Amino acid sequence: MSDTLIDFIRHGEPVGGRRYRGDSVDDPLSENGWSQMWAAVGERPPWGRVISSPLQRCSAFAEALAEKHELPMASEARFREVGLGSWEGLSPDEIIARDASGFDAFYQDPCRNRPPGAEPLELFGQRVAEAFEAVLEAHPGEHILIVAHAGVIRAALGYVLQSAPACWYRTRIDNASLTGFRRSRFGNLLEFHNRPRLDY
Repeated sequence: MSDTLIDFIRHGEPVGGRRYRGDSVDDPLSENGWSQMWAAVGERPPWGRVISSPLQRCSAFAEALAEKHELPMASEARFREVGLGSWEGLSPDEIIARDASGFDAFYQDPCRNRPPGAEPLELFGQRVAEAFEAVLEAHPGEHILIVAHAGVIRAALGYVLQSAPACWYRTRIDNASLTGFRRSRFGNLLEFHNRPRLDY
């Protein structure tokens, strides 16, 4: 059987600039965000299927890409961003002004120092891993694009590389960047990470 390829792309820049958007704040892509996404995927993308987070900063582009290239497209709720509780909709400066020590503690240990009301990172990782495996099981041998979020990509990296959730924020994930995985006879492999555009 052929290997299965899964590429994730993070959504482009949303309207409103840099803010913590989890699963309850969902600004649409800005003009620049749309440009970032089209530039990243190029004119002849290799995918045979598109799967998206249901949040509009992902799904609007996924639908447009699927329509342009006549690809099947589906929404997967388990690929929505991690819930960030009281940080939802706030900029880093706003959070630091309210609770600088809490902000620093989060990045030192994001599992034990969640924002109030935030989704537990371990449970978030579990739902992303389940969705990842469900895609692999449903579409063996295909090349699939998943349009999602920085947190989802971090969780996928953590699952494939078997890294603890406390380490997930040690990687950079730019807007409209691509991360690729392969399922081969040897298991799940990381192919590339944080690419600004396709390079097949």
